[in-house]
Amino acid sequence: MIELKNINKSFGEKSVLENINATFYPGKCNFVIGASGSGKSVMMKCMVGLLEVDSGEILYNKTNFVKLDYEQKKEIRKEIGMLFQGTALFDSLSVEDNIAFPLRIFTKMKQEEIIERVNFCLQRVNLPNVNKLFPSSLSGGMKKRVGIARAIALNPKYLFCDEPNSGLDPITSRLIDDLIKELTAEYNITTIINTHDMKSLFEMGDNIIFIYKGKKSWEGQKGDIKTSGNEQLLSFMKASEF
Repeated sequence: MIELKNINKSFGEKSVLENINATFYPGKCNFVIGASGSGKSVMMKCMVGLLEVDSGEILYNKTNFVKLDYEQKKEIRKEIGMLFQGTALFDSLSVEDNIAFPLRIFTKMKQEEIIERVNFCLQRVNLPNVNKLFPSSLSGGMKKRVGIARAIALNPKYLFCDEPNSGLDPITSRLIDDLIKELTAEYNITTIINTHDMKSLFEMGDNIIFIYKGKKSWEGQKGDIKTSGNEQLLSFMKASEF
């Protein structure tokens, strides 16, 4: 479980996040939605330590990430997987070496163990025998699956997905959704997904948080959205054709 308590973040005079309180549950696909510029990406970057908050608490199973020193934060980061919007694969590395990268950084596994783990992760995302290929030879959907394989390499407790369906066709998008949902349930991962894809939200969203102009405007279940009475949320959904 991850809890945010009274999170505030500004850039100079501009306030980006104001008094954010939220809870993200294990074994669930927790969605964060909101218009571009609402602050949801900044919130995710704060949660994984890419940005520092001005004030507030980020609790990983009751441990306040904000107050930890570098080495202590590194221990938490070992439990975090990240699927970036653009996959962020290293073009100069093979698929095998991309997936092995966090294993070499964060563990003392032997080479044979690393390759065994890489092969397991590739099998799990239905991409066997692509170890020696390079990202330039992969389709968009394959790159996403390699990104997921790398994200789960360390068997994370927490999985962050930033626009996982960006740039994908509808069929491939559904395949990525199904894979994320399966992995979340199978390993009881606390999964947080930033997205504009409302089809994904209604098909796999368990817990939804709506950010509006840097503030949490609504939190609840997908079945309650249309009867929420939240004008900003309903306007956002209407613009998204839902």
